[in-house]
Amino acid sequence: MSNTTNPLTQLALAPITQSKPAGSSSNSSGNSSFFEAMARAWGDALDKQANRITEQSDRVSAGDDTPGAITELSAQSLKMGFLSNSAHSATSSVSSALETIARKQ
Repeated sequence: MSNTTNPLTQLALAPITQSKPAGSSSNSSGNSSFFEAMARAWGDALDKQANRITEQSDRVSAGDDTPGAITELSAQSLKMGFLSNSAHSATSSVSSALETIARKQ
């Protein structure tokens, strides 16, 4: 095996400098890895979808129990399931790829 570093390894492990969000677990300089940034982005998307579901659920609970409102709530819930499965698949795939790259180093 060569001592040269694979460019994909460099990209995957390179720190991404960004403003540190409140409650972030990244190090004190605000750097995080690609994997952490991806996981954070998926988390943000899931949080936004959960908020949409909560808002729609509140509307239904407040008396807007029309078939359209209930169908919208069902659709938002199904979208949450899709996003959740996609987030799991993406993080698992990237994690596996990073593990494979690390073994080959």
